Amino acid sequence: MGKAAISAMHLSGSGHRGMARRRNTRLGVALVAALLLSACSGDMIPTGHHPRTTKRAPARPVSKPPRYGVDSPEFRQCAGRLASLGVRYTPLPDRNYGGGCTSYGAVQLDEIVVPVTGLGQMTCPVAQNFAAWARYGVAPAARAYFGVELVRIDTFGTYNCRVIAGSGQLSEHARANAIDIAAFLLADGRRISVQNGWSGDAVSQAFLRRVRDSACKRFRTVLSPDYNEAHHDHLHFDMGGRGGYCR
Repeated sequence: MGKAAISAMHLSGSGHRGMARRRNTRLGVALVAALLLSACSGDMIPTGHHPRTTKRAPARPVSKPPRYGVDSPEFRQCAGRLASLGVRYTPLPDRNYGGGCTSYGAVQLDEIVVPVTGLGQMTCPVAQNFAAWARYGVAPAARAYFGVELVRIDTFGTYNCRVIAGSGQLSEHARANAIDIAAFLLADGRRISVQNGWSGDAVSQAFLRRVRDSACKRFRTVLSPDYNEAHHDHLHFDMGGRGGYCR
């Protein structure tokens, strides 16, 4: 074979090898680019492993003011209704006694239609409904059933940091949101107590049930001796729960 032919073959082979190297270079560049794109898309994470994520700290509970306190619009509205009833009262500071026992939006009743014994701090809604009940429920009932005026209401109190008897649930008394009624003193000296009158003479029975039913129109929960033995000597009124319970 002549030198010219050999040289041509040599040049041809070199050209093929150069083209191959260029193709390999282009393939390598393409492969690197594909790997980089794959890494950006997260596909480079080995099977069985998971990407490391940054965990957010749990949200801290926000300290909120009392839903119903002496500075709330609800309290101001209730105070206006107390004033319209001619009631004298003293607003009390909001208190948290711990253990769930509180006194928010409370007042001390100073004067209503008749004197009342045993009163302590109570939420304004309890005070408002108690004052209205005494004026429009109890006083007229005393005149209707006994023909004399009501001169005093005796209570077992209002605020008391305790649970409901026989349970671990806080009583509405623990929120100053309840009142217990023990007896009614009449102008002729008679004292009609829940303990003696609920099963006593017919007139006392009728009177006590009348005032119980009147309270059911104003308070969310009303409990009497008809409810259980724990209420054999008083009527319990509160503004807790969903309302509508009268027994």
